[in-house]
Amino acid sequence: MRIMRSLVFCFILASVAHAADSTVLRAHAFTLYGDPKYGPDFTHFDYVNPNAPKGGEIRLAAIGTYDNLNPFTLKGVAAAGSLMLYNRLCTKSKDEPFTEYGQLAAQMQMPEDRSWIIFELHPAARWHDGIPVTAADVIFSFKILTTKGIPFFRTFYADVDTVFALDEHQVKFEFKEGTNREMPLIIGQLRVLPKHYWEGREFAATTLEPPLGSGPYKITEFEPGRSVTYERVDDYWARDLPVHKGRHNFDRIRYEYYRDRTVAIEAFKTGEYDYRLLSDSKEWATGYEGFAPIAEGRMVKVQIPHQLIRGMSGFAFNTRRDKFKDPKVRQALAYAYDFEWTNKNLFYGLLTRSNSYWGNSDLGSSGLPSGQELEILAAYRGRIPDEVFTTAYAPPATNGSGQLRQNLRTAKKLLTEAGWTVVDGKLIHAESGEVMRFAVLLGFSSYERVRSPLVQ
Repeated sequence: MRIMRSLVFCFILASVAHAADSTVLRAHAFTLYGDPKYGPDFTHFDYVNPNAPKGGEIRLAAIGTYDNLNPFTLKGVAAAGSLMLYNRLCTKSKDEPFTEYGQLAAQMQMPEDRSWIIFELHPAARWHDGIPVTAADVIFSFKILTTKGIPFFRTFYADVDTVFALDEHQVKFEFKEGTNREMPLIIGQLRVLPKHYWEGREFAATTLEPPLGSGPYKITEFEPGRSVTYERVDDYWARDLPVHKGRHNFDRIRYEYYRDRTVAIEAFKTGEYDYRLLSDSKEWATGYEGFAPIAEGRMVKVQIPHQLIRGMSGFAFNTRRDKFKDPKVRQALAYAYDFEWTNKNLFYGLLTRSNSYWGNSDLGSSGLPSGQELEILAAYRGRIPDEVFTTAYAPPATNGSGQLRQNLRTAKKLLTEAGWTVVDGKLIHAESGEVMRFAVLLGFSSYERVRSPLVQ
């Protein structure tokens, strides 16, 4: 009888364990929503050329100076490109909103409630000195970054409760109760540092000793404030992984340092470096007019269409303030802003109007709601504006001439409907007597000219 009871008890335990295991997903990739685009047998990302030729050198520009080869500390200024020395546990794909594929990790395990995650490290993962990457390195990296690294890490990983090794190649992160669903993906972005290298060295201090890494490049030459050169690691352990196929193609990447942007532009024109990504409308529109190397084909100036999420750029209203709680006030201010004139006169017509928080992506707002989106919104009829179902959103527009009298009439009508009237040259709320007055916080002084049309 005792034997039978023991057998039954063991069978029950085994059944419970099996049931628990069935709720745990083991996969090569995780995403915040839906399924990963690339399956477990994918060979490369769609946006790379897996047969891209390798070799050569590319010269890039950096502004200012540097005095530190450790990019994880608060002290000093890190050298441009120094993160190329390291691998993360996982890497993001660039053609999905938020999906990560194993990099140092070969597989990940996670329960449905996302309360923890296990990373199974690639057995082949090696530091540049040939020593294997282990769970001890992952734990060391998490602890050193959150205690001696830049404050960002302490905040970024604040919802991690515990981290411990299951064996030499498996490490488990447990998250605090009620943590957001992104935490497994957030901890997947952890860059891993070599414990055996940093023990005995002062991590928080500046250093000009090239650190040990496990990534595709290592530092071979540097002159603080002038240049830093990275060389591709020939025996890089991850070079044939699907997440790395078609990438890291240059044998050498060299950053040349310049005092300021103006000097860097002139250096580019003389051929001191090879590639310049422009974000300044004036430089693009006028900076290379009549430039001989372009006319002769020795320099290429090209706009490249892309489908990357651009985010939202604009004025955000603080709706905790009573004056901005009324949508008519917000609409009125939108009518009073002449984007077309601003774009034409300040940005050479090169800007595109933001109409979504996730513009230039599949997640961006466009047209009227349909399908599942309409099904979800239909449950809130009467609680959200009827215009959501009848009118596709488009911001107010002008002809760009600077004459926006009709828009201003519309803005005045909206403000009147919201209870605001002009008294002695001031916009005053009829009930509260409050004067319409607010501050506009700008991220950069260069945005002053963007704000000016609103002030006028």
